Amino acid sequence: MKISLKIGDKAPDIVAIDQDGKALKLADYKGKKVILFFYPKANTPGCTAEACNLSENYSLLIEKGFAIIGVSADDIKKQKSFSEKFNFPYPLIPDTDKKVVKDYGVWGVKSMYGREYEGIYRTTYIISENGKIEKIFEKVKTKDHTAQILSEY
Repeated sequence: MKISLKIGDKAPDIVAIDQDGKALKLADYKGKKVILFFYPKANTPGCTAEACNLSENYSLLIEKGFAIIGVSADDIKKQKSFSEKFNFPYPLIPDTDKKVVKDYGVWGVKSMYGREYEGIYRTTYIISENGKIEKIFEKVKTKDHTAQILSEY
């Protein structure tokens, strides 16, 4: 599966729980731009760099009107420990049933060292205040993702 959503499409609804077991709905973010970032695996170097970069620039992003939500297929325990270890100020969704990653088209066959496996394509969606997809980053600069996002805004 490859991303089939396009700029201008209505963002698929999200009804999930976060790393603390709190209900999270995309609809609750109406009126804010949402940085919805999908990452392959908690506590791995690239994912940590990306999540920390967004966290370190959280105040700036909030000031610019953004909210941030992270998603991976890790379980709630892994998401919670990842969040606590780095003190992330935003929610992480443990998408173990892969509903959200599939709705957003970021789950599919990947390959590393000649071996194929299924996983999450590192992708970030910017969702507008009215719930439409405004921007899609498929080539995420993990160490400098905030600057990459803000260069478009």
